[in-house]
Amino acid sequence: MASVGGSGRSTVAGLLGCGLAEVGSTVVLDTATRLASPWPGWASEPGAGLASIPPTKPASRRRIQAATSLCRGPSDRSWQVLTDHQDWGAAPLVLPPDPGAWYQLAAAGGWQAAIADTTHAAAHDVVAARHAGRTSLTAAWCSLPVSVPVLCAAATGHGVQALQTAVRIAAAEGLPLQYTVVVLVSLAEGRPTATVRAAATMLQSHVSAVVTVLADVGLRSQAFAASDRLRGAPLETADRLAQAVLASAHRQWGDPLPPAPVPAVLPADQVPPTHVYAEGVHRP
Repeated sequence: MASVGGSGRSTVAGLLGCGLAEVGSTVVLDTATRLASPWPGWASEPGAGLASIPPTKPASRRRIQAATSLCRGPSDRSWQVLTDHQDWGAAPLVLPPDPGAWYQLAAAGGWQAAIADTTHAAAHDVVAARHAGRTSLTAAWCSLPVSVPVLCAAATGHGVQALQTAVRIAAAEGLPLQYTVVVLVSLAEGRPTATVRAAATMLQSHVSAVVTVLADVGLRSQAFAASDRLRGAPLETADRLAQAVLASAHRQWGDPLPPAPVPAVLPADQVPPTHVYAEGVHRP
């Protein structure tokens, strides 16, 4: 997640997908609408897409797996992504905002790791929810079982300023900063600026880890459609990100990690029509 756009969130999600694919089956959940998402163009092998999973009917594991697109990494580093692969002119899908519905989908698909590429501005979301007297999407994502928040920011003065605001808001709301991983995404070669280095140092004691990512232009434009881009420095970055997330999870929940709870069965007459459900119909 991020506080503002242009924070490299989807690039980080892809690098995490590559890094976590080495230790278990991994899926990226693309929660963005099709025309605002890079994932349809990043997949190596497109699948049937989210449109093939009926939102009001149970979906089998086979159907969910068939809906996924493949992102090829080096050797056995491939992972899957659930995104919308309809033609640009097709009617936009109504995707469920509830993080629990996406958790259901990942549980029904049988993956060991799920990475949610969220779209909401985290700090604004928390403040708006507080004033509306409701639970924020950010808090709902953080409360999912064995969930490690990853907060992305551009490695610029403006980016770290937005990041510091988000961290203050998260601390005030009691969100789990102690196992949050902060990722600073830099587009420039060389050392980060003094402002960015100072912000990273100050954050170290408040979060689980601070990782700096050099997202080169080629990686951001062609990204994960070509596996040869995920060699050398990008692959090392993917591994560092995955190690930071796994270390945070192990500190919080132990090693090995506990099995994630299976969503409870909900009577069919209580199923909200806007969610995606697994076979047997599950509670979000």
